[in-house]
Amino acid sequence: MNVIYADNNATTCVAPEVVAAMQPFFGECYFNPSSMYAAAKGAAKAIATARQQVATALGATDVQEITFTSCATESNNHAIFGALRMLAMISPERREVITTMVEHPAVLEVCRQLERDGYTVHWIDVDSDGNLDTRAFVRALSPGRTALVSIMHANNETGVLFPIEQLSRLTKETDPTILFHTDATQSVGKQWINLSENLAYVDLLSFSGHKIHAPKGIGALYMRRGTPCRPFLIGGHQESGRRAGTENVPYIVGLGAAVELAVRTLGADESRVAQLRAQFEAELLRRIPAIQINGYQATRLPGTTNVSCWSIEGESMLMELNTHGICASSGSACTSGSLEPSHVLRAMKVPLGAIGGSIRFSFSRYTTQNDIDRILDIFPQIVSNLRVSSPFWNAAEQKPTVE
Repeated sequence: MNVIYADNNATTCVAPEVVAAMQPFFGECYFNPSSMYAAAKGAAKAIATARQQVATALGATDVQEITFTSCATESNNHAIFGALRMLAMISPERREVITTMVEHPAVLEVCRQLERDGYTVHWIDVDSDGNLDTRAFVRALSPGRTALVSIMHANNETGVLFPIEQLSRLTKETDPTILFHTDATQSVGKQWINLSENLAYVDLLSFSGHKIHAPKGIGALYMRRGTPCRPFLIGGHQESGRRAGTENVPYIVGLGAAVELAVRTLGADESRVAQLRAQFEAELLRRIPAIQINGYQATRLPGTTNVSCWSIEGESMLMELNTHGICASSGSACTSGSLEPSHVLRAMKVPLGAIGGSIRFSFSRYTTQNDIDRILDIFPQIVSNLRVSSPFWNAAEQKPTVE
């Protein structure tokens, strides 16, 4: 059975170009890049090249603003805890943080821990389309008290994009000493990001390689020069003292190759994937009654579709899709197995009759027209079959019994 992969927001396959770039560093160039002998210079040079590739892709003005990490979760923890620990020494009166109700768990749980540590966290809500309440955000900004803002660039479940350019500018206009962090894990390589232009007010930016066809286990943190942030991992002198631990040379090389590839193909990939997504959603709405696309009216990433099918369970749909070799998900891969409804869809006030029947399909540059056609051939029939046995579905009238 051929696998149709439609869960690219969870992870992506490693691009052949990335595999080729990494290969030498598993073999003949295996040396520790911190070693002083000549044989190790190739590994050190490869890291420098990758750092330049990432800096160029992000529009960073200084390659030393890029720190390599193990993943976006580490980058988020480093950015938030590192900045607040430094600010606690510089400005101990700043004990307020602003974030959103729909962050990835890598930020959500950090902010919950901050509350337990005595910080005041302002949780900004979203509307039914997943758009951030900008007025509430402005009200939460407090000169002299707000230490940090952490808001994602794009939501991992719905693909809804947040206006980080506007929010970061408003933050700095309110108080230029407030630090602004964005988790751009779902956006890097899929949206135009330039930290010298449209995101010039962002101090800290996190992302991970495995969302853009690099391997799992590698990420990066951008720290604008002069941003107060303590190291998260302490030990050796690697990464200019910002992150201890021997560098993962093959994966760093892979990340550099992946971001360069993503930026080079961004316009064409984004356009093609957006067209596939538009066709996919139009057909879902035409073929399946009582279905809603969450975030449909918002500006979204081109490859993300989050649908809610009334009166059935998402888990049952996923199991049926799996029997046909179709890979999708019910939301964040980091919360898979949880019986709790999606915190993102709850924040969007998706009705209870629909929230349980939510599925996320996410596409990439490798998604084909045949993949879309195959899902459209199978998924509507799965929904129809499951509704036959649902006590919450009126088969005669083709509508939910409870709304």
